[in-house]
Amino acid sequence: MIAQKKRSVKKWIHPHHQVVRHVLFPLVAFLVWLLYRFKVTRFKEENNRQYLILANHQTGFDQFYPSLAFRRPIYYVASEDIFSMGFLSKVIIWLQNPIPIKKQVTDIKAVMSCLRVAKEGGNIGIFPEGNRTFSGQTAYINPAIGGLAKKLGLPIAFFKIEGGYGVQPRWSDVRRRGKMKAYVSSVLEPEEYKSWTNEELYRYICETLYQNEANTEGTFRHKNSAQYLERVLYVCPHCGITHFESCGDTVKCTGCGRSAKYLPTKEFLGDFPFRFMLDWYNYQQNYINSLNTLELTQQPIIRDTCSLYQVSLYSKKRLLAENVQMALYGDRVELSGSFDKVLPFGAVENITILGKNKLDIYHGDMVYQVQGDKRFNALKYLNLFHRYKNLTTEVQNGSFLGL
Repeated sequence: MIAQKKRSVKKWIHPHHQVVRHVLFPLVAFLVWLLYRFKVTRFKEENNRQYLILANHQTGFDQFYPSLAFRRPIYYVASEDIFSMGFLSKVIIWLQNPIPIKKQVTDIKAVMSCLRVAKEGGNIGIFPEGNRTFSGQTAYINPAIGGLAKKLGLPIAFFKIEGGYGVQPRWSDVRRRGKMKAYVSSVLEPEEYKSWTNEELYRYICETLYQNEANTEGTFRHKNSAQYLERVLYVCPHCGITHFESCGDTVKCTGCGRSAKYLPTKEFLGDFPFRFMLDWYNYQQNYINSLNTLELTQQPIIRDTCSLYQVSLYSKKRLLAENVQMALYGDRVELSGSFDKVLPFGAVENITILGKNKLDIYHGDMVYQVQGDKRFNALKYLNLFHRYKNLTTEVQNGSFLGL
């Protein structure tokens, strides 16, 4: 008998990744300076070692900052959306070969890929929040990061981004004039956390990455400073769940007409009893957690118009219909018009927000992506879905609403 040849395992790390990193470094450094007017502090103590790099998440450009601080390529854990853009995804994979992961779930395949990269000697970059902050405060971090870090057993470099929420909040399309910086704040050696439990390491990671920029530190100026606040705001203290509209430095409730200015100090000034975005965001979360959404099933809570796509994970997405009417109830989402579908929350595995306001709904074997106009608020769908799950599963009366 002729012995069968062993199938060679394709390497995750390729020599050209280092070349790409060096070739693109000057361009990326220039773009960071051009867009945000700051330089990333180089990590001089890198010493050609391998690291697990954990960073907080504030701007849409965050993935480039650690790459400017470290000399060696970084293999980032990235959401599946960037792998569903056809040819562009193939280019990204060739340039950097990021590690795909499903957002806000424990993805065993992603864990195994991280272990592969670690075994091959690569740096791994993770934004443990999995989401950019909407409020200025570090978002929820999945406890699974503690177990993953323990499995990898690498030195952990904590990378801090400061001022990013002031310069470009997740809900905004404009960059403001203001100070920002990014740097390695500390390194935790494997010998230091070797005897810790997963929970102890998780708590340490949360405490070290925590950042709260809901304060008056620094000024961040732009004539359209309030533009698209309606992407995050959907609860008015006078009207309840409603729509907002923004223009220039002002945001207005379409229900009662009350308004407020968003100041360069990140403060609100006007008709609402909130000083900072975090105050309003927490009020909004508490409001949803006070609702019994199981009773809100007869009439839509709110309606939107959107475009609907079908996503083939790690491949591509295709347009299903435009001008779809979407109605949000306490236990489901109903789509009608050019596409008819009822998505009961009981049959939905997960809902996630991508970018500023795209919504992915995991329903059975299908992933639907909802894209509204620039003013579309995806957050309310995520929050109402998680409120339903908290009321109907073993985490009944839990307060976590998805971000």
